Amino acid sequence: MMVRFTYTVSRRVELIQTKDNNTRHHKHPCCLVVEKYELAVLCCCAAINWGIITGNDSVKPRWSVCSSEEGNRSEGEEPEDILPVLRNHSQLLNDQHIESLANHIPARTQGYPWNLVYSTAIHGTSLKTLYRQMAHIDSPVLLVIKDMEKKVFGAFSSHPFRVSDCCYGTGETFVYSFDPAFKAYRWSGENSYFIRGHMDSLQIGGGGGLFGLWLDADLYYGASFPCHTFNNQPLSTQQDFTVQDLEVWTVQ
Repeated sequence: MMVRFTYTVSRRVELIQTKDNNTRHHKHPCCLVVEKYELAVLCCCAAINWGIITGNDSVKPRWSVCSSEEGNRSEGEEPEDILPVLRNHSQLLNDQHIESLANHIPARTQGYPWNLVYSTAIHGTSLKTLYRQMAHIDSPVLLVIKDMEKKVFGAFSSHPFRVSDCCYGTGETFVYSFDPAFKAYRWSGENSYFIRGHMDSLQIGGGGGLFGLWLDADLYYGASFPCHTFNNQPLSTQQDFTVQDLEVWTVQ
């Protein structure tokens, strides 16, 4: 008896199981998309480490459904997402921070390693140096700040920081804080004052004369207020804060 399975990869392909258990298939059977009810039948019939991709998981690395690690998991336990790879050591981010941020950054940036572009511990405290380090970057960036009260907060920016005559950025931009639980404040739609860079300050979010996050030319003093762009609460412990450490990462 011949059993035929039909599935979709970039085009229609067929997987045919014959009586002698020989499997014939077309080229490129490495990515397989199946309905849930087909999955159990397929795993029983073909002992192959197929990489199952669903619409929600297409940008997140996960264990293969037939891998040995998966076989060791208890029934009903969800496979863990793999954390992004940080190509440099971070003095501010731990695994909990990274996991929370990775789950909130845009899908187009997920799955890429994170690269340290600027750190006050390495490059000193200068906004001009920060701009210079990002001059040749064309990708979203993650700003991470720890204040003297040991609170971690910052912003995800759809564009690298630069000096500008007007505000720039897109609705992917958001601000966040760990207090200690993670809280992200996304674009409210009320205005588009996402990012503006001056030689003597960096502003993120605005409206009503208040900035969601503001840093001075020395990256030493800062401020965070509720703003219309994100409808956020102050990110720092005090509205006016002093920076202990600051990092900027590229995430694509």
